[in-house]
Amino acid sequence: MQDSFDQKKQAILKDLALNSEDSPDASPKGTVDVKCLPIIHLINSNDHMVTTSSCSGRVSVFLEGVKEVQQGDTKIGAKGNQGRWLFVTHDPDDLDDWHHNIEFHTSEEQIPTDINTRYILYKFEPLILHVKCRDQDTAKLLYTTAMNCGFRESGIGSNNIVAIRISIKLDVPIGYLNVRDESVLLVTKQYLDVLTRLSHDRFRENFKKMDQLHASIETSLFSSRPSKPAEETKEQRRERKIREGLERKAALQKAEKEKVQEQEKADTQIDNV
Repeated sequence: MQDSFDQKKQAILKDLALNSEDSPDASPKGTVDVKCLPIIHLINSNDHMVTTSSCSGRVSVFLEGVKEVQQGDTKIGAKGNQGRWLFVTHDPDDLDDWHHNIEFHTSEEQIPTDINTRYILYKFEPLILHVKCRDQDTAKLLYTTAMNCGFRESGIGSNNIVAIRISIKLDVPIGYLNVRDESVLLVTKQYLDVLTRLSHDRFRENFKKMDQLHASIETSLFSSRPSKPAEETKEQRRERKIREGLERKAALQKAEKEKVQEQEKADTQIDNV
């Protein structure tokens, strides 16, 4: 009988195997990031861990949704109510000249400060992994490994789920949506180029840290404790019982033979007295 962890892992691995553009998952991207696959496969090859979600790192330009304002309070960066990505990539090779693909406007009008204003946010978000562990010991070991690699925003949640995070993000407003539903820039095109260069730096650091984490997990979690042995089939159990029975029989026969030899030796010594 499989325990609850094994059942959960089996279901997750089945979904991962089926994941494709034709069979997307529930994430906005729909498929697993290619750059995440090596560390996902490593983690999932350990019997005591399974990944539940992942992002290799990305740059996004996000238009806030229509905000729900109640008594002067508003939800920051609202994602619902028509919020949408204007640009998103997980690959730094797609980052250069990204703003040429968005219809940005410039305006001499006063910058709106109304709490209902929908801002356009530029974000770099680094690697994040969520890993469900079989037990607390595994969760603590994975958490310590991540922290030692510089993932200082990591933590252990309920059900032994470890969130692996690092704080090298960018999150700045670059524009807003005006009354004509036009995307208006708050900054210059040169400033957008600066953000692009900063994001390239962060992508490099992000992937460097991912490689370091991969190597550390391979060392610490694959040598610290043995993997759970595979369950025996009925045929394997039958063969093992037969083998153990023959070994016990051979041991008894050897002991009986040694006993007879000892007795014969003792009798010989008596005859020689």
